[in-house]
Amino acid sequence: MTKVIRELNKWKVIRRSMVFHNKTVGLVPTMGALHDAHIALIKKSIQQNDITVVSIFVNPTQFNNHKDFKNYPNTIKKDLEILNELKVNFLLNPEYKDIYPDNYEYKVIEANFSKILCGKFRPGHFDGVLTVVLKLLNLVKPDRAYFGEKDFQQLKLIEGMVNAFFIDTKIVSFPTVRTKEGLALSSRNLRLSEEQKIKAIDFPKSLASSLSNDMIKSQLRKKGFKVEYIEQIDKRRFGAVYLGNVRLIDNVKI
Repeated sequence: MTKVIRELNKWKVIRRSMVFHNKTVGLVPTMGALHDAHIALIKKSIQQNDITVVSIFVNPTQFNNHKDFKNYPNTIKKDLEILNELKVNFLLNPEYKDIYPDNYEYKVIEANFSKILCGKFRPGHFDGVLTVVLKLLNLVKPDRAYFGEKDFQQLKLIEGMVNAFFIDTKIVSFPTVRTKEGLALSSRNLRLSEEQKIKAIDFPKSLASSLSNDMIKSQLRKKGFKVEYIEQIDKRRFGAVYLGNVRLIDNVKI
């Protein structure tokens, strides 16, 4: 059964114990509302490591919209059932006051790549992401940490931070997990209506098309999407759109 740790002082004692002696450790950081993409990351960690730690912490510092933070899905009971079924060793489920004893006075800031794409429209978002990931890496001290390519900009920024600060953790990326129709799995999808889920499939289809960025924007707007950006960087096309109040992001190789 998965051992649930909510107190960081208790976790630190466990992490120093003989339980971890000469064993490899994998970390899968999440904000909960676990789905098949999370499960794929967890299974990869279990395959590659002796011990797997999953963290569930809805990180308020990466939300530039407080309403979005308040509406983020909370399915902790179901999440724990999934972790037990997968035989994950530890769930780290801390509170804000423990993760941010400084009340977020100290933070990690990247000066360039974090300011474009999602960072342009969500100021401060990646500061919060990088800061909480650094804290989790310091707490868990994993040999490997696992991140999906759906959040490709986040993945690259985390890889850059690990290299910049000489953190002894290998960042393992995993291809975007999609529904059979092609929609990238996301916890935010839980907030889509059935009608919106059908419409959302047009987003990845448009990104993967041979149309220009401007033509894709026009096409998506005609279909009822609010388009934040469609941009191409290094043979990869990135996009962010809204369906109703739900923000969707995706990226594809082109």
